[in-house]
Amino acid sequence: MRAITIPQPGEADVLVVSDVEAPAPLPGEVLVDVVAAGVNRADIMQRKGFYDPPPGASPHPGLEVSGRISELGEGVEGWQVGDGVCALLSGGGYAEQVAVPAGQLLPAPRGVPLQDAAGLPEVACTVWSNVFLTANIQPGQWLLAHGGGSGIGTMAIQLAKAVGAHVAVTAGTPEKLDVCRQLGAEVLVNYKEDDFVAAVRTGTGGHGADVILDTIGAKYLARNLEVLAVGGRLVVIGLMGGRRAELDLGMLLAKRAAVIATGLRARPAAEKATIVAAVREHVWPLIESGVVRPVIHSRHPLEKAADAHREMEASTHIGKILLTI
Repeated sequence: MRAITIPQPGEADVLVVSDVEAPAPLPGEVLVDVVAAGVNRADIMQRKGFYDPPPGASPHPGLEVSGRISELGEGVEGWQVGDGVCALLSGGGYAEQVAVPAGQLLPAPRGVPLQDAAGLPEVACTVWSNVFLTANIQPGQWLLAHGGGSGIGTMAIQLAKAVGAHVAVTAGTPEKLDVCRQLGAEVLVNYKEDDFVAAVRTGTGGHGADVILDTIGAKYLARNLEVLAVGGRLVVIGLMGGRRAELDLGMLLAKRAAVIATGLRARPAAEKATIVAAVREHVWPLIESGVVRPVIHSRHPLEKAADAHREMEASTHIGKILLTI
């Protein structure tokens, strides 16, 4: 089969299409003929040599796909050859075929084109596991989502609004903020022009953010803590702004707040299956009813994976970037 390989770490041009051995499903896995793969920042980190796949995972990039089941491994029940699916992966999505543990499969949601379904698993599982299962956001509370125009941000806005929470976002362009507003965000902060701490405090009537979903890390740690509400939960899921910063424990104590750091890719298969099952139960009905939708920015053929990476690194996209096969 054809797959994107990374012969050596580097810039986007190191991504090449190669002929590689096709995977075979192990017991408990299915083989998926890939229609599309989602592009994520983790893929860029892997390409640069900073984020190796977990042990046993495919060496090829790609953390989510959509497609059709072509083969069932031993012991798999509840799925059939030909089913349209999307899947959360530990790697290997930039390819014509991928083997997936059955617990990480989701049915392609009704009303969503199969190709576009590739943009759902990673963001839906990330947002649901962090904002809902970990931070336990409640109706009426405030979510601050940094990078509101990203795939994760656009999903976080929609899911939070769907359960009756309020949403504040940061983004770097008026165009991104306009999409965030259309999706339901109420407090819109251009981080290049305004201080998000002051803007969120004003926009929430002095309350602050009950939950913060942060992909920046060190650069925002002190200000995130400032804007947390009493009893707030800061969930760090990325380190785009660095990994080391000073934490004011006195402020954390005074606010009875929590700082939580989580990841998804390296979790054991059983944990991923639990998250996927929760997403199927709680998120899929919202997607199939049209309350929540994938926001797709662009589609690139597999051979143009380098262009997709350059587009993501330019940070001009709104929503998801896909590779099509």
